[in-house]
Amino acid sequence: MLKEWRHRRAVQRVKPGDGRLLKRFRWWQMLTRALFHLRLTDDAGRPMVYAVDVRHQNQSEGYVKAHLYLDGRHHAESKVPAVFPVRGGTVEVRTSAFGLKRCHYVTAEGAEHQLVPDPASAEGRRARLDRAHPALSRWIGFLSSIVLVIGLVLLILQLAEQVTRALEGVAQYVGTFTSPIDLSAWGNVVVGLVTVAASTERALRLRYNWLLDGGVG
Repeated sequence: MLKEWRHRRAVQRVKPGDGRLLKRFRWWQMLTRALFHLRLTDDAGRPMVYAVDVRHQNQSEGYVKAHLYLDGRHHAESKVPAVFPVRGGTVEVRTSAFGLKRCHYVTAEGAEHQLVPDPASAEGRRARLDRAHPALSRWIGFLSSIVLVIGLVLLILQLAEQVTRALEGVAQYVGTFTSPIDLSAWGNVVVGLVTVAASTERALRLRYNWLLDGGVG
């Protein structure tokens, strides 16, 4: 019930586009922009090309906008999470602190298909690596997950130590906990940077876990 209400609310947020042309993806936009494509056909069998363009720099203002283009023209826009009605279903767009976590075409029957990233985008380059070197790609993905698990464990240990030291009531019942791993300030900075890099790599593959990636964010 709650999911359906959120879906309807997201559809209601969609605003019509202004017809402007879709700008080409530039290499310097890899950290600030995501661009995905979807190819469908109309009743006559003619191709229809949708594009979802997301500019992450709006995140500093408390929101991110997704723009939908049809055959190269601005068709609609919405704050994320966004649900764009398209032919045969909807396109759902969701973001995290590190990029996109969802950009899927959902048919009226409920089938889901991830949109294809633009070859020039960071997501497109990551997808190309996966196709060209699948074994290396799997190892990179595995390493990202391991890094996030280690970062989460360290975070839990530090929080447990701070809570038991700061709250006397807790310490009376469970005692004062001392983390077996004591990182320096620089160590915490390095761990933070590495875990952010790991979550960013996962976002390039539209992978997201509320505990692992959300804990880092």
